[in-house]
Amino acid sequence: MSKGKVHPTQEIYGPAVLTGIPVTEEEYLEICDEDLKAELIGGVLVVSTPASVRHEQLQGFLLTLLRAYVEAHNLGMVLGSRTPMRLKDEYFEPDILFVARDRLERLGEVFLDGPADLVIEIVSPDLRALDRVIKRQVYEKHGVREYWLLDPERHSATFYLLEKNRFEEVPIQYGIYRSMVLPGFWLKVDWLWQEPLPPVLEVLRELGLV
Repeated sequence: MSKGKVHPTQEIYGPAVLTGIPVTEEEYLEICDEDLKAELIGGVLVVSTPASVRHEQLQGFLLTLLRAYVEAHNLGMVLGSRTPMRLKDEYFEPDILFVARDRLERLGEVFLDGPADLVIEIVSPDLRALDRVIKRQVYEKHGVREYWLLDPERHSATFYLLEKNRFEEVPIQYGIYRSMVLPGFWLKVDWLWQEPLPPVLEVLRELGLV
């Protein structure tokens, strides 16, 4: 990209994360290793800035809960943020994704080929528009069945369910969100904003897993 020119989506991505480097799928897979969190969106390499401690704590908390629940009920597989999800010619690295048991054949050695059943994005302050606009539109278009958008800074949690090829926001009742994709799994939304986060073992007991 020549100096002075702006990628058409730079206003959405933000200059801190958009490299401005057009790359092919092959180049993306060669460039991105275990030490680099990056996505290929609109033919451009998008490199994430380092996550905050709070972001990492919340991601680890949810990852532990969901893995324990999914394994206990033999529902499929839960993966963290270093597993790219290939949607046509773009690659996304959600903070957490869940692949149902009957779709595990889509999971290769390097990436998931096609939409996950559940995608969770933990919003960073400089990437709100990317998660709320671009990713939501792409995930909806390609058939992600359930999308959680969590914003720790604003204590905001939005849950979407794919209905007739469109994301519909799912209401939270009595402070509890009940997943449609993970049968029987529920979550007290206030858990997400506690300082510190609740002990995992206590939450697993409430979920009936220990």
